[in-house]
Amino acid sequence: METTKKGKPKAKGNGQGTIYKMSNGKFRGQLTIGYNENGTPKRKSFIGKTKKEVSDKMKAFYVDNNRGLLPTDDKITLSQWFYTWLFTYRIHDLKPSSFERYEGLYRNYIESSSLGKIKLMDLRTHHIQAYYNSLVSEDGKSPSTIKTINKCLKSCLNQALKEGYVAKNYCTIITLPKDSESPKDTINVFTLEEQQTFMKECINNKNGMLYILALGTGLRLGEILALRWTDINLKENYININKALKSTYIIDNKGNREFTVIEQPPKTKNSIRTVPLNNNLIDLLLEHRKKQMIERDSNIDIYFDNNLVFSTPQGNYLSESNVRKSFKRVLKKCNLNDFRFHDLRHTFATRLFENGIPPKTVQSLLGHSNISTTLNIYTHVMKDTKDKAIDKLNFLFNL
Repeated sequence: METTKKGKPKAKGNGQGTIYKMSNGKFRGQLTIGYNENGTPKRKSFIGKTKKEVSDKMKAFYVDNNRGLLPTDDKITLSQWFYTWLFTYRIHDLKPSSFERYEGLYRNYIESSSLGKIKLMDLRTHHIQAYYNSLVSEDGKSPSTIKTINKCLKSCLNQALKEGYVAKNYCTIITLPKDSESPKDTINVFTLEEQQTFMKECINNKNGMLYILALGTGLRLGEILALRWTDINLKENYININKALKSTYIIDNKGNREFTVIEQPPKTKNSIRTVPLNNNLIDLLLEHRKKQMIERDSNIDIYFDNNLVFSTPQGNYLSESNVRKSFKRVLKKCNLNDFRFHDLRHTFATRLFENGIPPKTVQSLLGHSNISTTLNIYTHVMKDTKDKAIDKLNFLFNL
């Protein structure tokens, strides 16, 4: 930039900064390299004996810093930036349970890692790629774990890119490990006979109605534990699903962790849905309500009425872990040991498919955001159906 006749700097366009002659005869150049929180510009100065010398220094600065890193923050590491991003930009816009997962990724894979120690201004794709490769080859981490880390780190670097700390998001051209060709988790469902055996045993279990409702609606455990009677329309026969119970840790920026149980929106926006109830389920729920009122009246001095459909004798949330343990005890009595609670949801979907309900309808009832998740269950059901169909033709080949 040139000076005016009055000695004031004359601005140049395209971010080239200003150059002017000082009273001592030397030249001084300034570049705006960012802005403070109050909106005032951050500037870097260059001094030389001639205007050309200053101009060359400024050009060299641009070449050396074409990655976009703000020089006032040229020592910040990836770990430091990740922490800032997490506790400044994401702490309030993530569900507490999601924030806990992000914080866990930071603590386990970024904070003290070789990758986390790299300065942002020096970070390149090959650093990230090498780190991911080592996690797979040396630590045995799965492709899904690497993809989860990269998704989180990519979001972190997007913010760094917006603020001028990096020139590009180096996560976008990473070669992620491919999932193995091994089949996905086996879908385990009750046969009709097993389901009837299980439901009969539920009558003798304090959480039996909860398990029966899961079989009759396909609700997730967190959705069931958060249910209030106001969510159930006993006249129109349906349930409104609009929340889920989640056990998580609330974490502050000093790393303090406090365990808590919270209600939060369901897993995805598709999980907010209405699920119809059959008449038999309505009758069972009404009977359950009567028993609950009797229990409430017998504990009136210590009962806190949260209007929960399923609660402790004191009216509080049921523990997810206790419900799962109780579920295992019921299974054991039925000699059905290889099932998870989530398999009740798969069993519900399977019964629908067996009765000719279209996949899109099943997807809506289950609240799946992706039809492929629903079709994975459908494929399992159809394989079993095809096997049975072929077995029926077995007699034709008895030569």
